[in-house]
Amino acid sequence: MDSSEENDADLQSQIEEIEALSSIYGDEWCVIDEASRIFCIRISDDTHQPKWTVCLQIILPPDYPSSAPPIYQINAAWLRGRDRMTLSNSLEELYVENTGESILYLWVEKIREFLIEKSQSAEGPETGKTMTTEEEGHDYDEDDLPDYSMLKLANQSAQLFSDTSDDEELPPIKHGETITDRRSTFQPHLAPVVTPKQVQRVLNNLYENKKIASATHNIYAYRIYFEDKNSFLQDCEDDGETAAGGRLLHLLQEETSKAGGKNKRSKGKKAK
Repeated sequence: MDSSEENDADLQSQIEEIEALSSIYGDEWCVIDEASRIFCIRISDDTHQPKWTVCLQIILPPDYPSSAPPIYQINAAWLRGRDRMTLSNSLEELYVENTGESILYLWVEKIREFLIEKSQSAEGPETGKTMTTEEEGHDYDEDDLPDYSMLKLANQSAQLFSDTSDDEELPPIKHGETITDRRSTFQPHLAPVVTPKQVQRVLNNLYENKKIASATHNIYAYRIYFEDKNSFLQDCEDDGETAAGGRLLHLLQEETSKAGGKNKRSKGKKAK
């Protein structure tokens, strides 16, 4: 099968999977951007009286499911540290066990299983949160807002790289020009990284800037190619800006394709 036939087969598989998920989950399933293949599903431990709820955001790459996993982001203000790492690891293990197959239904039910187990073994999420909002002051439901405290930034960025060593080299960081649009200000930051530890070093360095650390949304994405495994390590963070981290990661994927697939190893971050 040539690449065009494979892409057509992937697209057909995606269409069938999306139709099935929409039928199964009804209003819980949401199309964010059909053209960009961005979707979201709200998952709870109980459909009538939910105690624990997360929002799973998904971007389907053109070569999913044949040779690439979905890009995903789990949004929940209470999901931090060990819980987030445990859940992410379980999803990645499921993908490895089912490489080349449609995986979203298995992911959704794995997350639901995780929430049910948590509901049976613990109290509900804490309601006291430290929040910040943008200057224009939108009306948000508090449960939909993530915790923007410094502790959150430290916990989320540390979950995959808690063993970062002090001798890991800090890559050069380029800071782009700020852009203001509708009373929101954006600034990009870019650094070339070749290890996960370097990603953490870059994040730590940026968060030392009080203006960046206190920004309403700190969005980042990274993508690293490992030749020995012939695969990419990638992740992204929305920080409350729906699907923004996934879109940033999608841009990195496009740049990788333009550069020939393997020699573009960069990480981008945008503060808002």
